[in-house]
Amino acid sequence: MHRTARVGLRVTRGQRRRLVGLLTSGGDVWACVLEINAWRRARQDRPLASYQELCQQLAISGPGCFGELDSEGARSVLRRYSDAWFATVKRRRDGDERARFPRRRRALMPIRWYYGTFTLEGRMLRIPVARRRPPLWVRLDRDPPYPPEHVRSVTLLYDAGRLWVDVTAEVPVTVYLAGQEPDPARMAGVDLGIIHPYAVAGPDSEGLLVSGRAIRAEHRMHLADGKARRRAAARRAPRPGQKGSRRWRHYRRRQRLAEARHHRRVRQAQHEAAKTVIAWAVERRVGTLAVGDPRGVLNLDAGRRHNQRTRDWRIGHLITVLKDKADLAGISLTLVDERGTSSTCPACHARIPKPPGRVLACPACQLTGHRDLLAAANIAARHGGGTTPTIIPAGVTHRRAGAHLPGVAPSRRDPRRRAHHRGARRSPGRHWPARTSPASG
Repeated sequence: MHRTARVGLRVTRGQRRRLVGLLTSGGDVWACVLEINAWRRARQDRPLASYQELCQQLAISGPGCFGELDSEGARSVLRRYSDAWFATVKRRRDGDERARFPRRRRALMPIRWYYGTFTLEGRMLRIPVARRRPPLWVRLDRDPPYPPEHVRSVTLLYDAGRLWVDVTAEVPVTVYLAGQEPDPARMAGVDLGIIHPYAVAGPDSEGLLVSGRAIRAEHRMHLADGKARRRAAARRAPRPGQKGSRRWRHYRRRQRLAEARHHRRVRQAQHEAAKTVIAWAVERRVGTLAVGDPRGVLNLDAGRRHNQRTRDWRIGHLITVLKDKADLAGISLTLVDERGTSSTCPACHARIPKPPGRVLACPACQLTGHRDLLAAANIAARHGGGTTPTIIPAGVTHRRAGAHLPGVAPSRRDPRRRAHHRGARRSPGRHWPARTSPASG
């Protein structure tokens, strides 16, 4: 199994100039492929899409055509184009008419080098360059989380004003002691949600609730902060077709940095939530996870505000990170249709109206429990794992995702939050106790 970790770079101005030059050369390779296929399309010839044909064209061009970019880096761009082209062909054959072939130029293109072409020694990384060019050694800002002998590829990319390296390594599946490995017969149902990203109902009347209120607060604060930024910069915005000023370019750069920081925070919090679920399942020897697939709600138009909530939900990423960590732990994961699971009693299968809160009460059999946990029990039953017994409060484990987010802990103040009362000069967040006046005699 392969895993990828993103690591930042600490570079000098000269190293940054050379690295950006490599990414620019990758964009030139991409543009050349687009122009070649545009000419062939104008002559009604067959496009060049296979990786072998594109590599032949690269060999014909000769060395030194793309600056310091070596042949391995250029071939990684060609492989990326070929994969995108054939993925579009497959989507069109499956009936997706919105699929489009790659025809858009890119100024900076990520470049990948495979095992044997680069050198990784601790935090020092040697990036391959063309012949007769000085070697390019760069320093990573942290140690890679994988042993150097397991690293299979490194990818240089540019994101939100920073240079990064994606380190991909081959990681073995977790090996357990005898009697401690996950049992495929022990099943748990997983219900995905916004307030609780993961609600798990497992065997032996045990449940897990992972709170995502910190993630929801991060989305709300980022949305309010983005609106305030746009209102403040509305007067400086250039007209359509007009080149922006230097101040406008600086504002756009700060906006991209804020967006990238927000996405990193949410992605890290969702990874922490998925890790919590897998650790809980491994501790209870759960070998099968039945996950409800709610992606059908993304196609429903539920209004401007709720559409924003479902867009920030990132259902696909929640499923992806959970499956990724489950495969690494040796746990199988299966997607189940979750329609109606939050409004059905797991004991008598009667339809229950949606409650205003988080507690679901069945009027037929008087069953009471957390509605997300009861939905997870119904999901497990649909997969064939039987109905999970009633979840009692003593058997529910509560965890919180996003402890690293600003504003969650008193020691990490969120600068986007305003003071809770007017005229406050202290750090916003906690309410300070009122001062007691001396008793009058």
